Amino acid sequence: MADLRSAFLNVYSQLKSELLQDPSFEFTDDSRQWVERMLDYNVPGGKLNRGLSVIDSYRLLKDGKELTQDEIFLTSALGWCIEWLQAYFLVLDDIMDSSHTRRGQPCWFRLPKVGMIAVNDGVILRNHITRILKNHFRGKPYYVDLLDLFNEVEFQTASGQMIDLITTLEGEKDLSKYSLQQHRRIVQYKTAYYSFYLPVACALVMCGENLDNHIDVKNILVDMGIYFQVQDDYLDCFGNPETIGKIGTDIEDFKCSWLVVKALEICNEEQKKVLYDNYGKPDPANVAKVKALYNELNLKGVFEDYESKSYERLVTSIEAHPSKPVQAVLKSFLGKIYKRQK
Repeated sequence: MADLRSAFLNVYSQLKSELLQDPSFEFTDDSRQWVERMLDYNVPGGKLNRGLSVIDSYRLLKDGKELTQDEIFLTSALGWCIEWLQAYFLVLDDIMDSSHTRRGQPCWFRLPKVGMIAVNDGVILRNHITRILKNHFRGKPYYVDLLDLFNEVEFQTASGQMIDLITTLEGEKDLSKYSLQQHRRIVQYKTAYYSFYLPVACALVMCGENLDNHIDVKNILVDMGIYFQVQDDYLDCFGNPETIGKIGTDIEDFKCSWLVVKALEICNEEQKKVLYDNYGKPDPANVAKVKALYNELNLKGVFEDYESKSYERLVTSIEAHPSKPVQAVLKSFLGKIYKRQK
């Protein structure tokens, strides 16, 4: 895996140098330095799980056969397109949320001299995806399918972000808008498509598959993405900050978290009042009251029950799939996230 990661990072360097020499734009030294710094700051700094999953999935679809150098390069390039997409979303997301840090460093727009130029940088990141696809996939029979796939998933993710933002409008803190169905919709569109479905879809397209024949795979991966986000919501409150690398703030931020939605579903009127009075307030005393209520409602136990049932349901769906290589891909994804602590 370490070798794969270093090979993957080498492809980033190659793609970056191509983009910095793009013949469609006459770079000056200043503009080239700006774009290079912006890319290095925003694209390769995460865990790279989405990008590496493309290579992993493609190899499993090929029955675990050794990949050629060309296959490693192309699957890596598609993996980087997903990391570029993620960077584009995050740069703009941080501005919308007025966030301060991302991946342990200040958000890009918070840096001196960057500010709102970050909006345009986000647009450039998005455009780089189509440049990479054009440079390396234009001659492939599945080129149009890749363009369609990225356009589709970008639209779904932006629409998911919109429903998230309008559900938590500033100054309109209304818990009655929150429900399990609303939580599922936000997560499905905002996270599951690009984080879970897109890497596998890229690998399937590269194998010459028609995605219309794999709706069941999409549905399983979306379910997995929802399960992943529920885990995230749980860890935000109950996880160990040392392990997850951040201190959760979903309660203070009035997030449509699975925990608050579940609490609203099972609490009595008196407990509901505690939630309405304290959720979404930054004071540690308010946060403590919400956490105490979560413990009173035994949300840890409710989550553990949800986790085991989700796992069983996902395994049953995966094992019902007729293709063993596709099963291997889906099981590999599930194995990475089941009972994770961070």
